[in-house]
Amino acid sequence: MKHTLIFRLTLAAVACLLAPVFAQAQEQPAANTGKIHGRVINPTGQPEAGGSVSLSTDGGVTAKYTFNVDDTGNYTGEAPPGTYTLVYRAAGMPADKMADSIRGVKIIAGQDTDQDDDMSRQEYIDKMPADQKKQLEDLKKTNAEAMKANQLINQLNADLKVFGQDKKDIDNAHAEAEQALGASASKTDLAAKENEIKAAKYNDIESLMTKDTGLKPDEALLWNALGYAQEGLKQYDQAITSYKKAIDLENAAKKPRLPVIGQAEAGLGDIYARTGKVSDANTAFETAAKDDPANAMVYLRNQAIIFFQENNSAGMAAAADQAIKTAPNPNDPGLAIVYYIKGQGLIANATIDPKTNRIVLPPDCAAAYQKYLELAPNGQFATDVAGILQQAGEKVSSNYKAPKSK
Repeated sequence: MKHTLIFRLTLAAVACLLAPVFAQAQEQPAANTGKIHGRVINPTGQPEAGGSVSLSTDGGVTAKYTFNVDDTGNYTGEAPPGTYTLVYRAAGMPADKMADSIRGVKIIAGQDTDQDDDMSRQEYIDKMPADQKKQLEDLKKTNAEAMKANQLINQLNADLKVFGQDKKDIDNAHAEAEQALGASASKTDLAAKENEIKAAKYNDIESLMTKDTGLKPDEALLWNALGYAQEGLKQYDQAITSYKKAIDLENAAKKPRLPVIGQAEAGLGDIYARTGKVSDANTAFETAAKDDPANAMVYLRNQAIIFFQENNSAGMAAAADQAIKTAPNPNDPGLAIVYYIKGQGLIANATIDPKTNRIVLPPDCAAAYQKYLELAPNGQFATDVAGILQQAGEKVSSNYKAPKSK
């Protein structure tokens, strides 16, 4: 919040008045003019918005030329050559009052005079009454604290921007590894390069967020980002602590941010799933979906993917089924991977018919695979899925087209 402080000074009595004839002569416009511009600074050192700057030839009694001060404290004007007293009046200030005056301001024909009115100058402050000086010091202290807080917020926002970019780079690490090593690189080399890229980014985020949570330990977003980095570095105990810190802070806030809580809960679910704590993982993901219903499907989809990555058949099938039930649109192409994961989880219970040697798929497995082909007929796993269905004697979705043999 910007604080404005203006001290109204009573104009001293004028010792003598100029003769009317002389005053009238001075009001005639000169053949040439000069420009003047500047900024009005209030006693706190901040630009003073509004009011007016006047040029006077009688010490400030009469305003001969008046220019408005804009919202940023700036003014511009034009006047005949001469030596003037510059007077600043705040908005609404009577004509016989002034906030400040500066004598000896010269306007030169054809030139632009730069003249600020800086009321934070010591000469001005020394003339203030004691109570106004105290008020000024209090305001300066408040402004300094606000400026310090704003600088910290700007720094944290910049670091969060770096975090966002690092996160994108982590998501794109595989593509970056392929680009760096070329199409002929082995899977082993690609995996090693991908992990190298990810580790560098995770370390970068951890360093930034460790610093930032120390600077502002009451911001849940920072703890979530730190937990994400620690999780990526497999520092699971530390990550759990960070995510729980974020949840506690946000729940204690006057207006808890549901996505922040949901992300932290999902982070916990991710860790529990990767460390074999299936029940805890399910609880965490379900809590994330409940606390942040707008993103429920995203959390449950991620839950299914993580169990899939961990090769947990029961976990992936149950999580995928839950994500599908939660989805507002069961025909969303983004759900294709979830249907595939459901099928992969269920096929673990498939059997072989001894008479026909065909795969006997468990209930719902074929339907999940068929839905995958419907949503992603040319998807990454389409050929494998079509092969499984054919081996089981099931009809393959009409949307699927087998790739041409090379």
